[in-house]
Amino acid sequence: MSAANRISGKGRLTPAKTARFTFDGRVLNALEGDSVASALLANGIHLAGRSFKYHRARGILTAGPEEPNALFDISRDAGRATPNVRGTMQEVYDGLTVKSQNRWPSLAFDVSGFNNLLSPFFAAGFYYKTFMWPKAAWKAIYEPFIREAAGLGVAPKEADPDHYSNRFAHCDVLVAGGGAAGIAAALAAAETGASVIIADERAAFGGSLHFDTGVTIDGQEGFAWAQAMTAKLAAMPNVTVLTRTTVFGYYAQNFIGLVERVSEHLASPDKSLPRERMWQVRAKRVILATGAIERHMVFDGNDRPGIMLASAARTYLNHYGVAVGAKVGVYTSHDSAYEAAFDLKAAGVQIPVIVDARDKPGEAVLAKARELGINVQAGSSVLKTGGKLRISSITVARRGMRSGEKVNVDALMVSSGWTPSVHLFSQSRGKVAFDAELQRFLPGTYAQDCLSVGACNGTNSLEASIEEALGAGQLMAEATGATGSSSLSINATQAFDWTGGMTGAADGAGAENSSAKAFVDFQHDVCAKDIRLAVREGMHSIEHIKRYTTNGMATDQGKTSNIHGLAIAAEALGKPIPEVGLTTFRAPYTPVTFGAIVNHARGPLFDPARKTPMHKWEEDHGAVFEDVGIWKRAWFYPRAGENMHQAVDRECKTVRTVAGVFDASTLGKIEVVGPDAAKFMNVMYTNSWDTLKPGRCRYGIMLREDGFVYDDGVVGRLAEDRFHVTTTTGGAPRVMQHMEDYLQTEFPDLKVFLTSTTEQWAVIAVQGPKAREIIEPLLEGIDMSNEAFPHMSVVEGKIAGVPTRLFRMTFAGELGFEVNVPADYGHAVWEAIWARAEPLGACAYGTEAMHILRAEKGYIIVGQDTDGTVTPDDAGLGWAVGKKKADFVGIRGLKRPDLVAEGRKQLVGLRTKDPKEVLEEGAQVVADPNQPVPMKMLGHVTSSYWSENCGHSIAMALVAGGRSKMGQTLYVPMADRVIPVEVCDAVFYDKEGGRINV
Repeated sequence: MSAANRISGKGRLTPAKTARFTFDGRVLNALEGDSVASALLANGIHLAGRSFKYHRARGILTAGPEEPNALFDISRDAGRATPNVRGTMQEVYDGLTVKSQNRWPSLAFDVSGFNNLLSPFFAAGFYYKTFMWPKAAWKAIYEPFIREAAGLGVAPKEADPDHYSNRFAHCDVLVAGGGAAGIAAALAAAETGASVIIADERAAFGGSLHFDTGVTIDGQEGFAWAQAMTAKLAAMPNVTVLTRTTVFGYYAQNFIGLVERVSEHLASPDKSLPRERMWQVRAKRVILATGAIERHMVFDGNDRPGIMLASAARTYLNHYGVAVGAKVGVYTSHDSAYEAAFDLKAAGVQIPVIVDARDKPGEAVLAKARELGINVQAGSSVLKTGGKLRISSITVARRGMRSGEKVNVDALMVSSGWTPSVHLFSQSRGKVAFDAELQRFLPGTYAQDCLSVGACNGTNSLEASIEEALGAGQLMAEATGATGSSSLSINATQAFDWTGGMTGAADGAGAENSSAKAFVDFQHDVCAKDIRLAVREGMHSIEHIKRYTTNGMATDQGKTSNIHGLAIAAEALGKPIPEVGLTTFRAPYTPVTFGAIVNHARGPLFDPARKTPMHKWEEDHGAVFEDVGIWKRAWFYPRAGENMHQAVDRECKTVRTVAGVFDASTLGKIEVVGPDAAKFMNVMYTNSWDTLKPGRCRYGIMLREDGFVYDDGVVGRLAEDRFHVTTTTGGAPRVMQHMEDYLQTEFPDLKVFLTSTTEQWAVIAVQGPKAREIIEPLLEGIDMSNEAFPHMSVVEGKIAGVPTRLFRMTFAGELGFEVNVPADYGHAVWEAIWARAEPLGACAYGTEAMHILRAEKGYIIVGQDTDGTVTPDDAGLGWAVGKKKADFVGIRGLKRPDLVAEGRKQLVGLRTKDPKEVLEEGAQVVADPNQPVPMKMLGHVTSSYWSENCGHSIAMALVAGGRSKMGQTLYVPMADRVIPVEVCDAVFYDKEGGRINV
């Protein structure tokens, strides 16, 4: 045996399998399968931490994920350290290092424990009233002090050397919870042939069967039955069984987040194993079997180490073989605590008294207690407790009395009943209903395809829970289309039917103005009197009370404290609990590590770079890259001795005089296909698409509902039912989402399919007078004449032996072609084109030259020349809005008075009086530079460049009433000078547009 508090013959762990770990530097023995909490208790250690505000000594309260006190720093080494780990859930392994938190210099002697003496000054809401004066002290004194004191654990400083994994999955039925109800539901669903995922956060399935040894299922002891059924499920090919896996989040459309602790329990994990695995599951149906959480009793001194939930003490005895004390008292208002007393009594532990707040405990448990010779004091209260670092006594009195009998104990089991765990149900946006008889919230109105079964649904008996779960499993499986049937029948019995329970403060909690500390929220040191104080000071909504007192705002999200807090607030307000309200449960259900969330997105994958098929060629030819979103794009190609400006000037001149080759693969590309493709395009874009013939292209503008420009691009019609849509590089994902959103929610009757093809096509733009000469010899089956292939056309054929979609279009204002080929062939086709282009004197050019060339022609870039408040008319693109169209996204927005009012900002050109002066993008434009500050701004510069082709600087700007100011002089004030500019047309080069048709 590993420690004196182990009870021979009790528990399910193997005495021969031991492990050694350290706690605050002290080497301790444990058994394989121990939690840190059970191992500490086995070694006689109840003191586990210090509270957040008062730094009071705190012990282990629970045996599950709801633990508020026993939070530890867990580590293998400096790089593998995790703070705030619940000791009730962390399994011990050989070599584990455990450190207590929020104390100095030691857990037993914490200097900050002095805060407890100052508790009258730290009443609820003190932080709203304190640190207000003097004002200057906030930055110098108060804020640094608060930041230093905040938090419990310490974040690790070393890099995490482990890796994490992520898995996406779909299933017919997901079952959250591996207790008896969850197992039964999974079995019933699996027998129909449905694909099932069942997950539970513990190392072994069983739920309450871990502690309830009075249960028999199908002739077996309950926990043994659970293990047998888990093995049966694991052997079924359509079932995935996940232990040590927390279902932490329930999101829209039955999207479920789970975290699996893969190697956190292993002494020497295989390096190939991830530390944790994130599961992102889309389930057709969800069954919630998340059980119920036992509540503590609220009375003076209820936080001393050695006081714990009755179910926890029972778990430590029956599963881990550990007695929580030698003389254990009980304070309860619910029958379940009696069974804990019976089990401990049978294991040789003294039970000096069961204090029951009820006048009439359950008859069956009361009779059993008398049979065992246990003293039961009904209609009584524990007024206070004694002891410092561990409970040593309780004072028991008849209800209503203010003095009583002192009873020596070294542990105290408490229970005020059970709260159904509706956290995941609430996350699913379901609406809870209040059960007034038993003072609890239950699942009410469902918002998603899920069902709750068992204790979380308020079903009290085990037999009824299993029957309910079997029915739910088959029902939910059938709803997914499973055709099999389940004939399962499971017989279950339990030793006692539980009755009773209470919410709120017990008789020993003290009045509002008393010195009693009856804790509701252990982690944040919220007492019953704090909640009453919040009500007295005007907090009448539970959300306000929550924030004023911080009740339920700790890492446990109030799992043990919420209902008590509600009941105390309701009593103080003189209202029933439902009228006070219920706080919102948010994901995650329990804390999730950053490692699990960040997952692979670390190091080079933190900001992954998307590269085009031509990236290697561009690198080899000296390209300097810029980040455009997460794309790496060739910015410019400097030659020996050239700086950026010289390289860009050369590229711009070469494109206009010979030709340029440009990598346009990053443009968004979406395939719109289906019998109603044209109808869909008509409602998504401002232009008309009915008149566009197959083989032709059109520039399109997409708006938001408010009428402002959202994206633009050239669209080619390949067939009557197929469009090739291009978007801006940064707009590709949002345009796809925008289209899909409207297709699914507004126009679901349209027969259209949308496919993102951005990664499928490499795009090579060849622009300039010799563009046709460069690519024509490489083409097969394509007539390049102006007559057969005019500007704004698209044709399919081959180039360099590779299938291509060839567009005749330009973003430079020159004769231009965009060659779309399968991405795998992009590099090869680029090489073939370059082999033709280089001897003719053409160049490869980058995004900077592309920006200048398009600005010379007055072509806009959405997001640069628009700012989310620009309409097509503002941008000079009113011609692209179909005047005869009855409907499209944004048409109503365009008709708003403020969008057609005079004086709106309009896109115009600007020429500096000094042709060599290049404006700064973002600079403000004013009419009078001598006006007092703050000046009246007319607009701002959106694009500005030096144009080697024009021989002067060029700029575009959004200016109020811009088109009415042509020829006027405006001013751009800078920090050291004022720059005069002339408003002009936004087209600076080839105003007639003849160069595109050569």
